[in-house]
Amino acid sequence: MAYTTEELIQILADERQACLKGERLKIAATASGNPIIDRFIKSDGIQKFDAYQDFKAAVHCYQREHRVSGIVWRRLTVKGSSIDYPEVDSQLIALPEDLETLKLVKAKIVSFWRKVTVGMDIYKSINNGKDYRLVTPVTVDKIAQRMEWANLCKWEKADFLEIVLQLGWGQPEAAAYNRELPIAGSEYIHAVNPGNRPIC
Repeated sequence: MAYTTEELIQILADERQACLKGERLKIAATASGNPIIDRFIKSDGIQKFDAYQDFKAAVHCYQREHRVSGIVWRRLTVKGSSIDYPEVDSQLIALPEDLETLKLVKAKIVSFWRKVTVGMDIYKSINNGKDYRLVTPVTVDKIAQRMEWANLCKWEKADFLEIVLQLGWGQPEAAAYNRELPIAGSEYIHAVNPGNRPIC
């Protein structure tokens, strides 16, 4: 019997801890591939990172082979309104059927985001998240039309609220950091209370 999505998430979390503790290393991993430069770079961090990446790639193969979904269900509550929505766990991949599920709920997620951000300032992340540009809801709608799926998150304190709408295409795991452009990527839209700037 195949592992479940939740079991794979826990297996990856345990392996990540083992790698961070140095219990797993990929000895052959080097920082640059240049032996002269690599002598001056501490290699254990690279070896830990590469060991985890190799293990994660094996789990992704397992997901594909055994058809184990990467989707987990989330609930987000903002200003008294709640939404339940699917999200691909950040350490897993989306199967083709997972991507179809994400596409089916995109409009619902965007609609919820619009509803809870009325009256807020809206910014689009630019320069790989290093800066933000003020945009209008019309601009957000145009971006949303071009994208395959949507995701949500929020940061909230007593005096601060930020609601982030991620609009993307392709594999969510690759889209998060735009590592595989143009195959996968995403845009981040930040809503904050008037006069505030995004913090994430």
